[in-house]
Amino acid sequence: MRPLRYSINVTLDGCCDHRAIVPDEELHRHAAENIARADALLLGRVTYEMMEAAWRAPAETGVRPDWMEPWMLPFARTIDAAKKYVVSGSLERVDWNAELVRGDLGTVVRQIKQASEKGVFLGGLTLPKALADLGLIDEYEFIVHPRLSGHGPTLFAGLMKPVDLRLVSRVEFRSGAVAMRYEPRR
Repeated sequence: MRPLRYSINVTLDGCCDHRAIVPDEELHRHAAENIARADALLLGRVTYEMMEAAWRAPAETGVRPDWMEPWMLPFARTIDAAKKYVVSGSLERVDWNAELVRGDLGTVVRQIKQASEKGVFLGGLTLPKALADLGLIDEYEFIVHPRLSGHGPTLFAGLMKPVDLRLVSRVEFRSGAVAMRYEPRR
């Protein structure tokens, strides 16, 4: 079974709201490299819809939004092209290189991991908490930003039991953010 890798940006005070994080070229490159290391993305409905709204290539005009800097384009192309699995009980259908997955979450995710060659990349907040409860996340990456936001949402609220982790790598960025990669202690 290939690894399920989770990565999330978080402020020093625990906020995971993407609007609280200042994006830069180095962090976008890191995220694109993470996605490229996987066969697919596994996302919940909220994250899927948010990412699609921001990063899906414009079908008709081909013109990206004004807010998108040129250095964001490699990330935009990488996430746009990636295979996506979407876990949702409310969506009727998905597109954007996506497949809607339903059924027992543990069984479905094990099947996706089994079919993978390089692994699966996981994003979001709600779905990762459910998968952590099931013990299905093989690698956690927390990109901690040197910022206090003063608000939430926060990670893993309501986790059924603690997950002990072992630090396996650490990367510092010019912005002062630090990516710390952990594996569960088994």
